[in-house]
Order: sequence, then C-alpha cells, then structure tokens
Amino acid sequence: MKKLVLTIKMEMEVPDTWVVEKTEDGIDILKIGEGKYLDMSAEPLVSDDKDGTWTADYDDDFANEIFDMISSEDISYDLTEK
Repeated sequence: MKKLVLTIKMEMEVPDTWVVEKTEDGIDILKIGEGKYLDMSAEPLVSDDKDGTWTADYDDDFANEIFDMISSEDISYDLTEK
C-alpha cells in the first residue's frame, strides 16, 4: 500500500452569526443557524471520465471503503473578525 497525504486549506467569508462548536466526539463543526450545522470535511467525488462530471453518487460500501482508508484527519476552524 502507498500512503497519501491530503491537505485542504480553505478561506471563506461567512456570516457573523456562524460559530464554531464541538461535537460530543470533540470534532469542530460550524453552527450556521436555524438549527443547522456544517462540517467541511472532504467528501469523495467520482467520475467515469477525468474530464467529465464529478459526483458523490456511489453506494455506501464504496464510501465506507474510502473512509476506512483514512488513518487520521486534522480539520480546524478559526473564525476571525475582518
């Protein structure tokens, strides 16, 4: 097996009402209002053509196989005023 290291860095401008909260497992998520939460973890996308349309339309077995390959994940949220 090979090891893949994937680093994702994203900057977004979000409403002032959004706040960082933690799940019971200690995972940072965003509370985005109206009783809704957002987790920005990467979601696998697949395509039959590298230049075609990418989709998350796959079965749970495939998703679980991909997620089982993840040995660690480090996502942090930092909300700052402009």
